[in-house]
Amino acid sequence: MTAHDPSGPAPSGPTPSGRQALVAQVGVTTFAADWTSDAHRVRRLVSEFIGMAGLTFILSGGASIIAQDGGTVPKIAVVAILSAVSALWLMAAIFFLGDISAHFNPAMTLAFALRGDMGWPMAVAYWVVQFVGAVAGSGAAVLLFGDAGGLASVRPPQGGEWQALVFETVITFGIVLMVLGMANGPKLNGQFVPFAVAAYIMAWGTMGGAFNGAAMNPARAFGPAVFAGALDVVWVYLVGGAIGAVIAVLVARFFRGRARAQEASAAMGNPLA
Repeated sequence: MTAHDPSGPAPSGPTPSGRQALVAQVGVTTFAADWTSDAHRVRRLVSEFIGMAGLTFILSGGASIIAQDGGTVPKIAVVAILSAVSALWLMAAIFFLGDISAHFNPAMTLAFALRGDMGWPMAVAYWVVQFVGAVAGSGAAVLLFGDAGGLASVRPPQGGEWQALVFETVITFGIVLMVLGMANGPKLNGQFVPFAVAAYIMAWGTMGGAFNGAAMNPARAFGPAVFAGALDVVWVYLVGGAIGAVIAVLVARFFRGRARAQEASAAMGNPLA
């Protein structure tokens, strides 16, 4: 039986899911004081900025360093190296930021919002911070290392925009579905989530990186593109990421039913004690 705060209205109607299930469990007053407090919201947004900026910094910086100091490196080797460093960064970032917020991907935020795990106004704030963080990370890499190596910007093969969009949809669908299936609270840095995310990115990044960059993340595609002159193809990764997230939410609902309170808690992080 879920606990209900007597100071708030009693839940009525269909069984609540996601964010509403968490409200019903902890009570309206507790939820408002903890999860919707300005302090908690700012912590979440700063966490998203750090994770996203770190991802594009390590990718753009790594690509520039390899291009300048690595001599002639086969493309597949560059792809494997960049997939590895990005996977390792995300694994580390999820471990130390996952109790606050560790979406680090606008497609993941879209999925949580669609599932009802977080509100739409906060989702919009996440998207702004994620894209700004991605630009900041690549910009910092340009200042420190220059813009060689394309800054790990992603681009479909010539004339293959629609094939790249389908591929991006598939691989984003996979990573979002995986996280939705594993994020069962109370936070995103559970026992296996960081390892699973790292393994997924390493596998698909190495396999598909030479084809279209295998972004799996619209903000990751956008940040380097700002400085590498690749904004003309960013739509592939924005649209593919959004479609993949929507399909993942539908499949997750089919597999697991409605989101529970602990899943919403994982999406929104642990509030300050």
